[in-house]
Amino acid sequence: MSEVHTVKSYDEELAHLTGIIARMGGMAEAQFTAGLQALARRDDDLAQRVVAGDARIDELDREVQSFAVRLLALRQPMAVDLRQIVGALNISGEIERVGDYAANLAKRALVLNRVGIAAPVAGVVRLGEMVRGLLKEVLDAYLEKDLTKALGVWSRDEEVDALYNAVMQDLITQMTEDPGTIAAATHLLFIAKNIERIGDHATNIAEALHYQILGTSPAGSRPKGNTVGGPE
Repeated sequence: MSEVHTVKSYDEELAHLTGIIARMGGMAEAQFTAGLQALARRDDDLAQRVVAGDARIDELDREVQSFAVRLLALRQPMAVDLRQIVGALNISGEIERVGDYAANLAKRALVLNRVGIAAPVAGVVRLGEMVRGLLKEVLDAYLEKDLTKALGVWSRDEEVDALYNAVMQDLITQMTEDPGTIAAATHLLFIAKNIERIGDHATNIAEALHYQILGTSPAGSRPKGNTVGGPE
């Protein structure tokens, strides 16, 4: 039996589901970008907007959950359609977590701005820019159903871990050499961990997309560096 279904309204429903996730992904990427800008510029107003904006991503995630469950109940999909719906549920959850971490980043940036002595943020922002690029790439891969692009993100997780470790070591050195920066650097350690976790969620989206299209996980173990134990 062919996996291709012929019901036009069903096609439209699946397209609607993809559209919600596309909006979620665009918002999460924008939130993350704004959070990095707020950190780099010490911009309280922008950071507060990022924190407030997380609620809309949560709303879209609930919309995806509700719509997907309805499709599963009414359409009883099989094979490729079932994978598309289950994959959408998984990817929506990953995007929602990206939004959470972006909001956490912004909250820490607000607290950091209250600290009298600042620690250098350039390394953390550089890590953020790397991860932001991977997030954009994997969201594009989802919309384009581009496995090559998704696997490119999946294979670069080790690069994120390597830069994260370097940033952590730099901040620890900064605290050791100048105890006056301990408070600020500690907040940056938490921000760096939030960014590293966003990178993990981007990789998870790549894996979910691979399963959605092919019904299998990427071959081999995920390339993963040994991260320095940092704050959660």
